[in-house]
Amino acid sequence: MNILVTGGLGYIGSHTCVELVQKGHDVIIVDSLINSKIEVLDKLEQITGVRPIFYKLDVTNEAELEKVFKEYKVDGTIHFAGLKAVGESVEKPLLYYYNNLVSTMVLSKLCIKYGVNRFVFSSSATIYGEVESPLKEDMKLGTTTNPYGETKAMSERILTDVASANSYFAVTLLRYFNPIGAHISGLIGEDPNGIPNNLMPFITKVAKGEINELSIFGDDYDTVDGTGVRDYIHVVDLAKGHVKAIEMMDNGVRIFNLGTGKGTSVLELLNAFIRVNGIDVKNRIIDRRPGDIAICYADATKAQKELGWKAELSIEDMVKDSWRFENGE
Repeated sequence: MNILVTGGLGYIGSHTCVELVQKGHDVIIVDSLINSKIEVLDKLEQITGVRPIFYKLDVTNEAELEKVFKEYKVDGTIHFAGLKAVGESVEKPLLYYYNNLVSTMVLSKLCIKYGVNRFVFSSSATIYGEVESPLKEDMKLGTTTNPYGETKAMSERILTDVASANSYFAVTLLRYFNPIGAHISGLIGEDPNGIPNNLMPFITKVAKGEINELSIFGDDYDTVDGTGVRDYIHVVDLAKGHVKAIEMMDNGVRIFNLGTGKGTSVLELLNAFIRVNGIDVKNRIIDRRPGDIAICYADATKAQKELGWKAELSIEDMVKDSWRFENGE
C-alpha cells in the first residue's frame, strides 16, 4: 500500500516508517520539521535501503497537503503530526488546540475527498483521565488533566463522527503509553529539538553531560517509591503495532491500547538505565508537574487478540537502545 505518514520524521513516526518499508509498503512522509530533523530521512534510507517520498509542510495547511493527495494514490494514512508536551500544553493551550485539532480535521477531510479509507490515529492514554489502572479500551473516558490530552480526546471524537457519516471510512485509534528506546541500528531515536520534555532523552543527555541533572517531578505519589508509574513501551514494538493496525483495518472505528500491561516507576527506569549501561545519572527531586497523574498502565489484551500484536522488548532493551542511539554507536 501507499501509506501517508504525517509527522513521519518524528520519533514514533520514523520508527513506524522503517517497519512499513520492511513490510513492503511505500511510504510518503509529511512533516513540518517543528520537532524533528531532516537528517532522519537519510537515516531511514540507510536502515531500509529505500528513500521515502518527503514533503516539508504543515498538516494544518489544507492547500499544501492536498497537493500530496493529487500527486499520489494514497491507500491509508497514519496521523502522528501534532504537538505533544503535556507541560507546554498547559502553558500554551491555544497553540495545542489549533495545531492538533485542525491537522486532524484537514487530514480527515482530504481522506474523504480522495477516497482514502484507512486512517490510523496516534492517540494517548492520557484521555482516560485520573482513573485506576489497568486502563481498558471500553472504559468511560475521564476528564483529561491537560490541553494536550483534550486534543487527543477531541480528535478521537472528530474521527469517530467522520467514520459514522462515511461508511467506507475505517478508523483505528491507537492509545499508547510511554514510548522509549530506539532502533537497534542506533541511527534513529528520540531526538527532540531544544530541552527534552520526555524522561528518557533527558536521562541520556544528563548521562552524556549535555544537561547538568535530571529533575524528577515529585516523590510523594502513592506508588512503590513515590515517583510516577508509567507503562514504558519500546518504540519498535509500538511501531509494529501501527503496521498491524493499518494492515488489519475493519469497518467503523476500532480502539486499541498499545502498552506492555506493566507499570514501571521513574526511579525504577532510572536505576535500570544506570545498571544496564554502567553510567551514573545525577538527579534531584522537584515539585510535581502540572497535569501529571500517579499511575498509568495499559490492559493490552485486546490488541493481542484482535491484531495479533504484543510488546516483546524489555525495559533493559529500552534503556540499552536509548543509550546506543545517544552515543551514536
